[in-house]
Amino acid sequence: MRTTRSVDSVQFLPFLTTDINNLSWMSYGALKGDGTLIFVNATGAVLQTAYILVYLHYCPRKRPVLLQTATLLGVLLLGFGYFWLLVPNLEARLRQLGLFCSIFTISMYLSPLADLAKIIQTRSTQRLSFPLTIATLLTSASWTLYGFRLGDPYIMVPNLPGVLTSVIRLWLFWKYSREQDRSHPLLQT
Repeated sequence: MRTTRSVDSVQFLPFLTTDINNLSWMSYGALKGDGTLIFVNATGAVLQTAYILVYLHYCPRKRPVLLQTATLLGVLLLGFGYFWLLVPNLEARLRQLGLFCSIFTISMYLSPLADLAKIIQTRSTQRLSFPLTIATLLTSASWTLYGFRLGDPYIMVPNLPGVLTSVIRLWLFWKYSREQDRSHPLLQT
């Protein structure tokens, strides 16, 4: 974004869902007393917030971005209010917050596939980031193994779609190689 001074080839939704995901898991880690979850997700939240601010800076239409951000922050705040104020039982809170975090994790991993139809239509992976795909594969596999090691299904299960969607995106990179991107008429502007 900084190099091109543009957000044309960058999707916003993955940044936003990942930020909300980090904040949710940080809360789950605090409730569970898991320092690894707290540290990793606090770091992730700071980085994702920085990405959102950079995106907002270069985005010509700020209103939809701000509206999406405000909506998801509102959902997050309502969720936190519910968990911390209305669910007094610690074990029930942990289970419900784990489910809430799981839903956000799955949405985070599915969000890059929002452009799947466009990718198939144009036969181009220009809208996908190969390094991000590899990072997502490694991260989701690591969290799946960490959840397995702890015996925590709320960490393990929702990270499996990350592995699956990364494999799908890798397949798309293979199927629609960069050579096809150069010759596709819809990409020539």
